Amino acid sequence: MPVRVALIVGSLREGAYSRAIGLEMRAIAAPELELELIEIGDLPLYNPDLETDAPPAPWVRFREEVETTQAVLFVTPEYNRSIPGALKNALDVGSRPYGHSIWQGKPAAIVSVSPGAIGAFGANHHLRQPLVFLNMPVMQQPEAYIGNVADLLDDDGKLKTDGTRDFLKSFTDAFAAWIDKTKA
Repeated sequence: MPVRVALIVGSLREGAYSRAIGLEMRAIAAPELELELIEIGDLPLYNPDLETDAPPAPWVRFREEVETTQAVLFVTPEYNRSIPGALKNALDVGSRPYGHSIWQGKPAAIVSVSPGAIGAFGANHHLRQPLVFLNMPVMQQPEAYIGNVADLLDDDGKLKTDGTRDFLKSFTDAFAAWIDKTKA
């Protein structure tokens, strides 16, 4: 039975490069992985005052969708040398109420994406910080920094290069092995 993996994309932009890469990864993922795109754009900003018996419906939807997965693949751009606010908000929403984190113990992997040359290195490493606190074992190798991404995708958001496709396939294969290793 395939492992259900939450695919969480840090960008909200329609036509985002990170979304395109995530969807391409879903298409080429190892057969033992079932990547499910989980949207974060409708999540109200986390505010403890809203954590009542009836929290916002988007929070409930998000928490339930991630809760049913066994692992998480983050694909994110870099905003100001860090992660987008929407992605940080999703982490916060999922970590609450205190003691009921949906992230607890889920193996994770990070792919960072940038039209620039350094492949969103800062976002990749900043995202690792909260994942440590959330007790998510993050795959260390291989690392995935996808630079110059606009040159790698066609007008329909599909990969143009076999080299990138092969790299992302090897990354998802390594992630499948990481999930299997951390299950024990």
